[in-house]
Amino acid sequence: MESLAQIKSHIQATIPDAPLEIIPNDSPSRQPSLLVGKEHAVAVAKFLRDDPELRLDYCSNATVDGVEREVEETVETRKPGHLEAVYHLYSMEKKRGPVVIRMRTGNRTDDVRLPSLTPIWRGCEFQEREIYDLYGIVFDGHPDLRRILMWDGFKDFPMRKDYAEPDDYEYEPTPHDQVLEKAKRHYRQQTE
Repeated sequence: MESLAQIKSHIQATIPDAPLEIIPNDSPSRQPSLLVGKEHAVAVAKFLRDDPELRLDYCSNATVDGVEREVEETVETRKPGHLEAVYHLYSMEKKRGPVVIRMRTGNRTDDVRLPSLTPIWRGCEFQEREIYDLYGIVFDGHPDLRRILMWDGFKDFPMRKDYAEPDDYEYEPTPHDQVLEKAKRHYRQQTE
């Protein structure tokens, strides 16, 4: 299989204005990834899927990586940084992979929109819904973007590091054990 640098060169030859950056990985796997500008993500994804040499026809995993900076803890916090949707691609036809691509949000608060890659790889559908539900990234063009794990009335995105756990759990559909104790303490404080 071609190296990530060679894949990047092929993409740039076909889509010359697409911003691409190879992101090194310091983990034991040392698997680098390709950061793709969200404006060209769908075109790059189609190229990766349709190129006769690559044929990356299967997305095995879509997940999130976040970058944040230290801030003083408060009840309502706005953390600078961004979130990244990370996709692991394989070629079932050529039995190669993975190629890891990333898309980065503008920030963590109000610029969290990315294009959906579900139209390119159908296997991304539930995984993008999970990312939306737990981290709040909105995937434009997703065929059915709605909560998949949390209930409809749930507020916020519980897997974000800036998520502040409520103390009352008023909206918790089935409070149990520790949650019930927190709710009792909350209501006692409200009446005092």
